[in-house]
Amino acid sequence: MDSQNIYILGIESSCDDTSASVLRNGRILSNVVAGQTVHKEYGGVVPELASRAHQQNIVPVVHQALKKAGIDKSQLNAIAFTRGPGLMGSLLVGTSFAKSMAMGLGIPLIEVNHMQAHILAHFIDEPGFDKPEFPFLAMTISGGHTQIVRVNGYFDLEILGETIDDAVGEAFDKSGKILGLGYPAGPEIDKRAKLGNPKAYKFSKPKVDGLNFSFSGLKTGILYFIQDETKKNPHFIQENLNDICASIQHTIIEILMDKIKLASKQTGITQIAIGGGVSANSGIREALKNGEETYGWKTFIPKFEYTTDNAAMIAIVGYLKYLEKDFAKVSVVASARLRF
Repeated sequence: MDSQNIYILGIESSCDDTSASVLRNGRILSNVVAGQTVHKEYGGVVPELASRAHQQNIVPVVHQALKKAGIDKSQLNAIAFTRGPGLMGSLLVGTSFAKSMAMGLGIPLIEVNHMQAHILAHFIDEPGFDKPEFPFLAMTISGGHTQIVRVNGYFDLEILGETIDDAVGEAFDKSGKILGLGYPAGPEIDKRAKLGNPKAYKFSKPKVDGLNFSFSGLKTGILYFIQDETKKNPHFIQENLNDICASIQHTIIEILMDKIKLASKQTGITQIAIGGGVSANSGIREALKNGEETYGWKTFIPKFEYTTDNAAMIAIVGYLKYLEKDFAKVSVVASARLRF
């Protein structure tokens, strides 16, 4: 084995993307992601189809990641995998594969919490990207999760607030469904929002105490609004789609920004990092950047490819755990509702 370098293979299979990544000492050598288009026609991820697709994809994806990294599997020091949270069937594929490969190579196995990985993706050595200093606030926003986390150290994380119903990604997708947009709707709403007036329509923001979020009321409000307007004018959606998208996105961003502002005020922490698939949204990125001037924040936005589900973020957590010799037992099991 190469004594100078530590090579970690990361495997991510929590939802509908099969991903493998090879990392050397904090630097990503490869990050391969195989998506699944099969879910588009269903308007959401079908768990049974997702796990079947993972079974087909995992061997070629891992093979490709090793090939792109230019290393042989015998050079690996450890294998890190997503233990949870996520879809159980999908998690089982990655967990079983990681276990058998680690056993076959006689190297350590490292379990990773998917939500923690979204946050620690900021510590990948990536030219042109700064790393936050402890303590910082992380806002993880994705299709399945919305959280504000106080990060005191790599493995000292405290959830300050989270959604009590839908995640922010669901709010985008369900709003898109109401408007007849395809799945996932987030990128399409973002694109159209740039062409519309964010103040065209006003949607009420849910009132939730503290740092918790709620998005189900907003979704219902949008549904009733669209139903009412369509009764008056059957072509309402087509004629005003960009304005509707801009107004929905503006409301969602305001909900997120209100909470992160409150968290910063309460904790006195001005280092703000975002992660998760929805952090790819241009409006959210812009609002955070504006916060630097308005509130004196220092904001950290990960490289685009590390925002959605990917194995690079699993590999960096694997590397940090490897340095601590924090290894998993072979008896470790996947957990759909894994907490920090």
